[in-house]
Amino acid sequence: MKNKINYLPLLLVLALFILSCNNSFKNKIDKPNSKKQIDSYSAKIDSLIQTSNPRKFNGVILITKNGETKYSKAYGYSNFEDKTPITLEDNFRIQSNTKQITAVLVLKEVEKGKIVLDGSIRTYLPDLKQSWADTVTVNQLMNMSSGVVNIDEPLAFEPGTDFHYSNPAYDLLARIVEKSTGKEYKELANATFKELGMDNTYCYEIGKNNNGLSNGYWISNDELELVNFNDLNFTEESWKNFVPAGGIISNSHDLNIWDTKLHNGKILKPETYNLMVNSKVVDSDFTFSDKKSNYGYGVNINEEKPNKYIGHAGRGIGFVNLKFYVPEKKLDVIILENVYNRDIDGVYHFEKEIRKIVLNSNLVK
Repeated sequence: MKNKINYLPLLLVLALFILSCNNSFKNKIDKPNSKKQIDSYSAKIDSLIQTSNPRKFNGVILITKNGETKYSKAYGYSNFEDKTPITLEDNFRIQSNTKQITAVLVLKEVEKGKIVLDGSIRTYLPDLKQSWADTVTVNQLMNMSSGVVNIDEPLAFEPGTDFHYSNPAYDLLARIVEKSTGKEYKELANATFKELGMDNTYCYEIGKNNNGLSNGYWISNDELELVNFNDLNFTEESWKNFVPAGGIISNSHDLNIWDTKLHNGKILKPETYNLMVNSKVVDSDFTFSDKKSNYGYGVNINEEKPNKYIGHAGRGIGFVNLKFYVPEKKLDVIILENVYNRDIDGVYHFEKEIRKIVLNSNLVK
């Protein structure tokens, strides 16, 4: 007679094994959930951009920290007429974020000893008819303390005594760089982008092919209107003068390259970078900060603790944007839209709200 096998110990071992596997599987599921609970910004941004008051969000958001993407979203259309979905690869007019690029081109010449920041601009532009060219310095053009309103008009105040946001000041800076290098601004800027690996960034030129550029739109009273650049009455000369202040095209990925390299010593020497991002000139632009910030060289600077952040806003021709970088956290935030609200109170609505969400999240803590 064969011996009976006692299966009870085997069954107990099997039960313990299954229980162990279940616990292991449960732990693997719980870990991502716990990470989602720690993320204090994604759900808030998602909820915000799905609202419709004062208007709908239409654009892209890219947030990186230490080179790792923490949030990315493309929401809306690059072309409303064809219902073409917008993407993170689409190009936008970055408007006044162009100014920091112009400032860097000036600082590159400062590093070579070809431009002196405290030198009179008359030194570089001897043909300027205005007498104020004798007293205005390169530094004052850079930080908006020159008082230049228009090149053919008197100054708004004595240079160095106040703040006046000036596009013509950056036109003058481009002319100074052109004198220093013997090259056109667009040539210098485009060469810089190529060197940095910003393959989708360039100076917009009238009548040239601009593949990948999203349409720009104005919105007023819920009515959307396509912006036709040709109806804006720019001449070749007036556009050339505007480009150094607001005429560059880029996308979220390229701007992330720019911010990361600029703020981590890959473009400027430490001493010139420090000149760019430290200033006592006060700017009352509340898009960038809830309180007054300082204006450096083509950048706003928020000095409020615990985290200093540096960046700029831009708007016009149907586009709106805000980008900023928190050096201590290596945190980069880029918000690009191709819908411009003509109600001035609603222009930067989403940009300001996203800024608040990010700066009150665990991304900076």
